[in-house]
Amino acid sequence: MFANSADTKKYPAGHVFFSQGDRRDVLYVILSGSVEIVLGGNVIATLSNGQIFGEMALIDHRERSAGARAATEVEAASIDQTQFLYLVRTHPTFSLEVMSVFAERLRAVNQSMYS
Repeated sequence: MFANSADTKKYPAGHVFFSQGDRRDVLYVILSGSVEIVLGGNVIATLSNGQIFGEMALIDHRERSAGARAATEVEAASIDQTQFLYLVRTHPTFSLEVMSVFAERLRAVNQSMYS
């Protein structure tokens, strides 16, 4: 869906997409490569092809809860608020995928807190 997007770019390893506390309204879809999610200086997750990141700040317009940096060279599509709303309206499966990401991440947090 995003491979031919005009908003697709390549980023070098080490590129910082955003830092914890930033205020931006863009989410990213990883087309190739891997991205580290960083919280308090620690890598808490590594994401790869087909995964999204940055969705929370796009949806709730609050500060980034974690940072994100390219672990390898990354090709990613960026999606702003207008594009996101269009995708939600025209591709219901996209909405389900975003909700699935939320559920998966919440389950991981719950498991780490209560294990």
